[in-house]
Amino acid sequence: MRTKWRNASALAAATVLVWVITFTALQFRQETQDPRPAQRPSYQARCSTVVEGSRVTAYCHNPFPAADRVRLHVECDRWWDVDADTAPVLLRPAEYGELTGRCWKEIRSVWISHQPPRADAGT
Repeated sequence: MRTKWRNASALAAATVLVWVITFTALQFRQETQDPRPAQRPSYQARCSTVVEGSRVTAYCHNPFPAADRVRLHVECDRWWDVDADTAPVLLRPAEYGELTGRCWKEIRSVWISHQPPRADAGT
């Protein structure tokens, strides 16, 4: 009978120990994670896209004091239709730009990529 009690006591102690370790690890993980979402870099221009049939236009405005290089990427729906990426456009502070692209048929998706300007961009 003593062996059963010893085994039960050891099992209960091990269970409590595992539970305490798990609880403290979860508390530590929650304290170290930043609850705020990551903010976009302050150089990214504000852009919106308009798709009309097989053509797309992106309207971008840079309200920030730093320049931004924007590119329009167009993915076409048909397998034989060539996807397109525009050349990067440098938007300096307070500048506005339009980027256009097209497919032969339907457009599957469009997105804008942002990139800080290179250090040698003005030379």
